[in-house]
Amino acid sequence: MSSFYQGDLSTKSGRRRAWLHGFFADHAFFRVFWSNFAVVKPGVLYRANQPTPAKLRTLAREYGLKTLINLRGETKYGSAALSRYTARALGLDFYDMAFESRGAPHKDRILRLAGIYAGMQPPALIHCKSGADRAGLAAGLFLLLEGGTAEDALAQLSLRFGHIRQSSTGILDAFFRLYQLAAEGKKPFLDWVREDYDEAALRSAFKAGRIAEFFNATMLRRE
Repeated sequence: MSSFYQGDLSTKSGRRRAWLHGFFADHAFFRVFWSNFAVVKPGVLYRANQPTPAKLRTLAREYGLKTLINLRGETKYGSAALSRYTARALGLDFYDMAFESRGAPHKDRILRLAGIYAGMQPPALIHCKSGADRAGLAAGLFLLLEGGTAEDALAQLSLRFGHIRQSSTGILDAFFRLYQLAAEGKKPFLDWVREDYDEAALRSAFKAGRIAEFFNATMLRRE
């Protein structure tokens, strides 16, 4: 499929190829019928799986979106190119803000996302591929930055969104739990991230369940 789509969106044929590439290579056929949309803070932030162009247009109209934040980072899928194309056509500010779903959250990326949140035009939509893990992390970070608790953040990482904390994606839960135990109520979240958070120590301490990881990574083919 990589030779089928060459990155050209200047023609209807190129956009059709991008759609088909995303449909098959990036499993976008699931996202045509299924949406993981939810409100994080009304009028300010929403979360979802990666929207199709049609879904993005609908969400932009219904919620007055001004900003789109892509938590997958830059990928070569046609679905990603169409997302940028549609955001530009709608006049949305667009940010590539890559996070991992199976790794300890990177300190520099947390700080960069905090800067994006502080300067973005609301309302904004954050999305990853399935809307389960990275979207949950970014939504939880937003709530902590807004003065919420670690429990508020953890509620964004739940089975309701398809998040499986017993698998390797549970390291995201462990991150919020670490803050809760080490510094909540004692130190502002961003100060803790800057001064105390140790990515390597969290990575070393976390252990995923084998069965849950097989289901999440192999059966569901999550990123």
